[in-house]
Amino acid sequence: MPLVVISQPGGGARDAAFWLQLALTVYCGVRLGAMILTSRRKLLQGSFWLFCYMAMGVAPLAQAVLGQVPTPVVGPREDLVQAVSLVLLGCFAFDVGALIARHRPVRHRRAARAGGHPGGHAGSHAGVHPGERAGDPEIDRPPLLIHRRRLYLLTFFAFVCGAILIVKLGGPAVFFSSRQEIIAGIEEAGVSGDGGQAGQAFLRGFGTVPPLIALLVYTRWLVTSRRARRTWSVIAVFAALVVLNGIVNNPVSNPRYWFLTVMFALLFAAFPVSAAMYRASLSLGVIVALLVFPFADRFRYDENNTRQIETTSFLEPLALKDYDQVGMFANTITYVESGHGHSYGYQLAGSLLFAVPRSAWPDKPTDTGVTVGEWMGARNTNLSSPVWAELWIDFGPVGMTAGLGAVGYAAARVDRRIARRAVRRSPPGSLILIIAPLLAGYSFILIRGPLLQAMGRVAIAAVCIALIATYKKDWGARLG
Repeated sequence: MPLVVISQPGGGARDAAFWLQLALTVYCGVRLGAMILTSRRKLLQGSFWLFCYMAMGVAPLAQAVLGQVPTPVVGPREDLVQAVSLVLLGCFAFDVGALIARHRPVRHRRAARAGGHPGGHAGSHAGVHPGERAGDPEIDRPPLLIHRRRLYLLTFFAFVCGAILIVKLGGPAVFFSSRQEIIAGIEEAGVSGDGGQAGQAFLRGFGTVPPLIALLVYTRWLVTSRRARRTWSVIAVFAALVVLNGIVNNPVSNPRYWFLTVMFALLFAAFPVSAAMYRASLSLGVIVALLVFPFADRFRYDENNTRQIETTSFLEPLALKDYDQVGMFANTITYVESGHGHSYGYQLAGSLLFAVPRSAWPDKPTDTGVTVGEWMGARNTNLSSPVWAELWIDFGPVGMTAGLGAVGYAAARVDRRIARRAVRRSPPGSLILIIAPLLAGYSFILIRGPLLQAMGRVAIAAVCIALIATYKKDWGARLG
């Protein structure tokens, strides 16, 4: 694909930024290909490389060929060169972190070979899956399960939240009009808070996240349990959740990245052990990002305000919409070097403490994308701020590199645990096999940024998961 893109006519300069962007695209393409062809399903790493390949690779390369960008790059060309170089460095750091995660301490390797605990107690472990060794801390640790009675409580809560959202916005029909109508309905409901977005995020978050998590759990329950497929009450609740999610989480009324989250989470939950579906999902993600995303913007506005896309090249939609991540990283670098300096954790603190009201924290930072956008004088400040920019504005190049290395390490460790749990004998109530698909899908939003906008749904999902999580193995509490 990079060869096809650079062979197209365009007025872009073939300078250092162009060649670095080509190298970045090829690197991300090779890594995504490795994720697709791997023998193990690597959900988090695969999602990361899918995003990098499209949003940080192919789309910016198309913009470089055409000489067009969705968001102006206000600084000198050297800042764009630096931004592309740092993105490539961050991708390399992610790979290094993932490689380090494969290393196991000597004491754990010895314990695994001995077939005992790290403390030296030999013995066998019932329930250890084929190919796994007792003594591995990831196997000896009891798995988190889904508490059945608490799941019923979460499901009831999901229906209540979904119903409140539907009623507040004026009925189900509004959800199939446009996002502009949704925002207007929220403003009429009086939850925007004098132009603020906290009330809107609160209402939409609780109206969409609990129904999705409940649907993921019921989907896995039905896929993995013959008893559940013979229970009419489970089937009826699942059907009702499908209808509810079809209303509140449909692609018409929701941001495109959120619908991508829903799609990936459902695919990975419905096919927990299918390597073919994993590979097909990553390949489908490339097609969706290339062909669907640039044209799905028509759902944002009503018919009178819809902007028609007329193109003479298949590259133009990639340069007109959505993919401003590399350009915004360059603008963040320019913002920092223009005299504002690094914030040394201030922006990250604002994201982690998102729930603190501004009345209690008057100097609470705004979204990084909004901050940079206002400094640029942009009319639309709803701009992206990829994780590279979030780490850079706080901690500089060293902190950015270390942070992406830590992300790679954590993603590889979670993927390893998923690979050990995602077997056909795994219980229907294995919570990691619900969390991982949801996190893999939502990682597109987290990587794209800004983090402050993304944290609300993260917190709501964490509360829902904590509600249904348990270590108990009694038959009265577990799914079966």
